[in-house]
Amino acid sequence: MPPTDAPRLAGQVAPEAATAAITLLCTAAFMTMLDLFIVNVAFASIGRTFAGSSLAGLSWVLNAYIVVYAACLIPAGSLSDRYGRKRGFLAGLALFTIAGLGCAVAPTLSALIGFRVLQAVGAAVLTPTSLGLMLDVLPVRRRAGAVRIWATTSSFAAAFGPIVGGLLAEASWRWAFLLNLPIGVLALVVAARLLPASAPSARTRIPDPVGAVAIAVAVGALSFGLVRAEEWGWGSGRMLLTAVVAALALALLGYRACTHPAPVLPPKLFRAPGFGVANLTILLFTAAFSAVFLSVALWLETAAGYGPLRAGVALLPGPLAVPLFAALTRRWAAGVPPGYVVSAGLVVFGLGSLLLVLGGGVEYGTGILPGWIVIGAGIGIAMPTVIGVAIAALPPEDTATGSAVVNTARQAGYALGIAALVTILGSLHASDGFRQGWILVTALVLAGAVTALGIDRRVAAR
Repeated sequence: MPPTDAPRLAGQVAPEAATAAITLLCTAAFMTMLDLFIVNVAFASIGRTFAGSSLAGLSWVLNAYIVVYAACLIPAGSLSDRYGRKRGFLAGLALFTIAGLGCAVAPTLSALIGFRVLQAVGAAVLTPTSLGLMLDVLPVRRRAGAVRIWATTSSFAAAFGPIVGGLLAEASWRWAFLLNLPIGVLALVVAARLLPASAPSARTRIPDPVGAVAIAVAVGALSFGLVRAEEWGWGSGRMLLTAVVAALALALLGYRACTHPAPVLPPKLFRAPGFGVANLTILLFTAAFSAVFLSVALWLETAAGYGPLRAGVALLPGPLAVPLFAALTRRWAAGVPPGYVVSAGLVVFGLGSLLLVLGGGVEYGTGILPGWIVIGAGIGIAMPTVIGVAIAALPPEDTATGSAVVNTARQAGYALGIAALVTILGSLHASDGFRQGWILVTALVLAGAVTALGIDRRVAAR
């Protein structure tokens, strides 16, 4: 009998099945991010289908997904721990797949946004359960490598999402959502047979539902106010009401965090060295990332007149630079304090967005491509380190919840960045709007570069 490394723990599977499980779980994580990047390229096509739709209205095809995803991540993870991760994974995958079909056949923009909300709920369940199940089925020695693979799926989604979305959107943007159906059904069949059932944990408390709603209301109100600012006027009563709603939601979130036995944002996490400042850096970084990605996609399809497929190909060089520079950073910056690495990466990102400003959005080859590649390099340098350092100082028992909080900060940044960009593009002439949007992106990443410098001092103080 061949020797084995160690007896398998309950829930772990044979080595050959473990490889298949990693592939399955990474595919599920890939799907949740793929739809985000596909929509960026299909944005203009969706607008042509629903004639008369404003840019502000169309932005909710993206932001409805992002806001609900952010609000549901922490509760979904805890509920899956309580009632079984496999059960949660199958339920999330089924909802995500069915909602994708609904998006594909949506007769109106409102219906499309509604199905995107359902997709976000499914994605919020898939994300923590896929990572939790990966840890369940693997021996300890294989976990670190598998988690790195799982975490890099967003980079591949950013690279291939525009290509896939552009190819399908050449026929119709609806095909981009139909892609979920065969993949989702196949994944459901394989997951039901392959993944081990995890024991429910009655000790896991259900996170505060009021706090989860408060997150959605706060981010949603801020986003809604931003996209409607040009139409309503910055000093209008409706803008004031929106600001009051957002402030009250944030105050309620803070109160529930301090008083509820299972808050969605546990205060003890923010007492860990570096956690709070790292999450602030992540929020600024992802706001800039979402704004620049959507702005370049829109520039290609409007100012440059590219079709969806050509726009997807034109977007490819930036995302391809991300994993390359992430690998180079791991090799060359191993001994550099992480805060300095993040700050340097964000400065490079800012240099790329400044090149977009100076290029003026006149021609792709000279005005867009150089800055776009530099932005990808900066993201590759900063992103893996800032996400890792955000939970590095947490005790082991808090890493799952801490990871969910980090993902919530990421999604909040995505939503606010898109909303801010929509405000700028809606209030200025197209060419001026893109330039002003890239100035905003530059300001956000440079602010993030400054906050990142505080990470090392706080972590070192532990």
